Amino acid sequence: MARRLIIVTGMSGAGKTTVLNVLEDLSYYCIDSLPIGLAPELFSQIRSAEQPLYENVAIGIDARNPADALTSFPRFLRQQQSSELAVELVFVEAGDEALLRRFSETRRKHPLSATEVSLTVAIHEERRLLGPLAEHADLRIDTSRTSVHQLRALVRERVAQRQANIMSVQLISFGFKHGLPADADFVFDVRCLPNPHWEPRLRDLSGRDPPVIEFLEAAPLVHDMTAQLRAFLDAWLPRFEADQRSYLTVAVGCTGGHHRSVYIVERLASHLSSQGRHVLVTHRDGTGLL
Repeated sequence: MARRLIIVTGMSGAGKTTVLNVLEDLSYYCIDSLPIGLAPELFSQIRSAEQPLYENVAIGIDARNPADALTSFPRFLRQQQSSELAVELVFVEAGDEALLRRFSETRRKHPLSATEVSLTVAIHEERRLLGPLAEHADLRIDTSRTSVHQLRALVRERVAQRQANIMSVQLISFGFKHGLPADADFVFDVRCLPNPHWEPRLRDLSGRDPPVIEFLEAAPLVHDMTAQLRAFLDAWLPRFEADQRSYLTVAVGCTGGHHRSVYIVERLASHLSSQGRHVLVTHRDGTGLL
């Protein structure tokens, strides 16, 4: 069985350390802030050393590396993939507003900030430097609206517990009025479906409550949308698996993220789980459903 090597990188303050801590708690051998120049020798040792210690390894990479090394690192990682070593790149990110708030609350110094460099400038520079890694990441995790407990659960379920060569599918329900999920591969808009919000008795319920389910399932449009989304996923998920994708995120949005998107995501999750797929469901904006 191939050894597993997870590269964890991303924006300072977004949760990279939390991801590494979770993996370490799950018996991964973790190394943080590795200089990229040392990676070739380390990778060679992980691949060849006959030690159980290296069966599962996680390495943290940050922006304090030469810009050209960060740019060429994704190509280096692709060259390391083999039947003996499965390499994954996980990028942890958050919006500028969330990062500014977190640094203000913790009063920690940004690694790229200095007397003459403001926090805002440091964040923008870090985002620029890490752009090539974000672009080529196998999994991008946006923690702008995610608590530490939610991030820990996501890493356990989606990264650590995923079996090698099995694609993890995340289904996210969300409300367009709260913004698009930054880490979605596909976004589907279901705002054309009948809206339970306009029924006073349903307004405070969610798409998982029986009265809302009954309301939606009485509409032919809902059946059509659900069936066509199932058919789309059935047709294309195997193609992504054939392309060696480890992760795929599908987001379904309605206006507020409480009713229609939640219902559709639950139906899709049930369908994919019945096929034996590794499915993680996240209701981003559904009250009490996170």
